[in-house]
Parts: sequence; C-alpha cells; structure tokens
Amino acid sequence: MNGNRPGTNTLTVTVFVFPGVRLLDVTGPVEVFASANEFGGHYRVQIVSEDGADVITSAGTRISADRSVDEVHEPSDVLMIPGGPEWETLIKDDALLDVVRRLNGTAGCTASVCSGAFLLAAAGLLDGRRATTHWRFTRQLALRFPSVRVEPDAIFVRDGKMMTSAGVSSGIDLSLALVEKHYGAEVARAVAKDMVVFMQRPGGQSQFSVRSQIPYSRQELLRRSLDAVVEDPGANHSLPAMARRAGVSVRHLTRLFHEEAGTTPGRYVEEVRVEAAQVLLETGDDSMAVVARRTGFGSPESLRRAFVRHLGVTPGAFRARFRTTGVSPMDAASAGAAG
Repeated sequence: MNGNRPGTNTLTVTVFVFPGVRLLDVTGPVEVFASANEFGGHYRVQIVSEDGADVITSAGTRISADRSVDEVHEPSDVLMIPGGPEWETLIKDDALLDVVRRLNGTAGCTASVCSGAFLLAAAGLLDGRRATTHWRFTRQLALRFPSVRVEPDAIFVRDGKMMTSAGVSSGIDLSLALVEKHYGAEVARAVAKDMVVFMQRPGGQSQFSVRSQIPYSRQELLRRSLDAVVEDPGANHSLPAMARRAGVSVRHLTRLFHEEAGTTPGRYVEEVRVEAAQVLLETGDDSMAVVARRTGFGSPESLRRAFVRHLGVTPGAFRARFRTTGVSPMDAASAGAAG
C-alpha cells in the first residue's frame, strides 16, 4: 500500500485501519498521495493497525498493516481516520479511541473520511469544532455529540488541524486538498487528471445536486419536467414551454411544482442552470458569453446576476476560486501553523 518516494522534504501520511474499516475510505486517499509522488510530491504512506496485524475490511478484503501503533515513533504530517459501517460499535471501543487520541497527539493534521468523524468525535477531538460526515449520518453525529458543530451539506470541512469529509469518495476530495496545500494546485490538478476525478469539488460544495434535492414525486409528468431541465439547461424552459411539453396548464404545472417539489418552476430552472454553469466554469475555459448561452442565461449579465443571487459571488470570482480544491491561503497558513 505504500506509495513512497524518498525526498528531503518527505511528508508522512499515517492511515489507521481497524477490523471492519471501509475499503475505499483507505484506498482512495492512499491512491491520491501515491499518485502525487509521480508529479512532484514526496509522501511516505504507512498503514497502521492497533497491533500491527492485518485487518479485514467491511468488503471482506484483507489489508496488510506496515506496523503497529507502538511502532509509530515519528510524528505524522497527516493522520487519516477512515470510517466503517459498524461505527456505532467502534465509538464504544475505549482502546480504539485511545489509539486515535494518541496518534492525533503527534499529527500535524488529522483527517477523517465518512463515518470516521464519529471516532474523532467520540475521542473528544471535535469538541467545539465544525465537522461533517456522510449525509445519512449527520443528524446522528449532531445528536450524539452536541458539542460538535455539524455542517450537514459539505464535501469536507477544515477547522484548525482537524478535517472531516462526507461520503466515501469525499476522502479523495479531502486528500486532493491536502496535496494542493502541500505542493500546489498544479500537482493536485495533475493527480486529479491522472485518477480521472474532478479536482474542483470544493469543500463547501453541496453533497447533492439540485435535482437530487427535490423530493420524489409520484407524478410522472413532473418528474419528466424536472429531468428535462437537467438534461438540457440551455433549452427553452419558460413556464409556458414547460407546461406545453407536459400537456398541462401553466396553473396546474405551477401547483405541482409547489406541492410536489416545494419550489417554483422558475426557481428550479435557475438553480439547475447555475449548477450547470458552475461545472462549465470549473472544468473549461469557455468565455462568460459562451457559458451563459450554453446554460440558458442568454447573456453574461444575466449569468452574473444569477450567481450573485444564489452563490454570493460573480462567475469570474467563482472560476478563479474553484479552479482549486477550495483550500484558501488562509486555510493553508492556519493548517501549517497547527502542524
């Protein structure tokens, strides 16, 4: 599992594994750091278990540990705490929580993936801090650990030296953010491209798309209308056009949106178009005029107004900021000082 490459400025990443750990929570971050070594990074990744023995993941796959916790004598630049489906049992394991506290004590940055946030919280390491976890478990995290300020709709959250991330693949996002902090955006971008993943999912980005946040409707014509906007945001989605395609009156379609989707047709269309424009700005170099035309806004000014209304930033500022993983210079300086 090691992706090591000798270097004078080698950074040590310690990944703590335990029986029942989720496989991707481990391998996702490890692949990011190993890949970074191919593009100018210098990471030494070590897999550590409590007693140095192999562990069986929740998928039934065996992971070999490089050493036991007692054999970890040097501080870690990054400590990764993955999660597992049996987190409710894990947070009652005092010995396991003691290991987490011990490893955290000598780590420059401690990061959790998915339900690994519960281990950090149970160990008292998230008290008074902002944190997130998988959307299915954010309510449980908030209820069980009221001293933790849970942010339920973030990909990952940084608070001081502590970082927490959402569902399993978000461990990759978090790891890319660390690569960017350590070695710059170009290295992180090269890693993302090599792994065929998006670098541009910033930490504060929602875990959900606009369409997925709409409650399920039994009305097939409404579902078709919702999907049609996502499939082609730049098409004519005026209220009369949508009603005509659905074969209902404007009044009836508006009522369905209100009762079944909890929004208005106009608001939904604009939100989907903003989301589509975000993707184009994050992943391409099209001019604002082209982005506005492709996403149905028509003009750069309409695009700008919609972005300011929904996101609080202009399209230009969004593109400049979210071409990175979302780690600001202030975040990087704070994390560096904490380490």
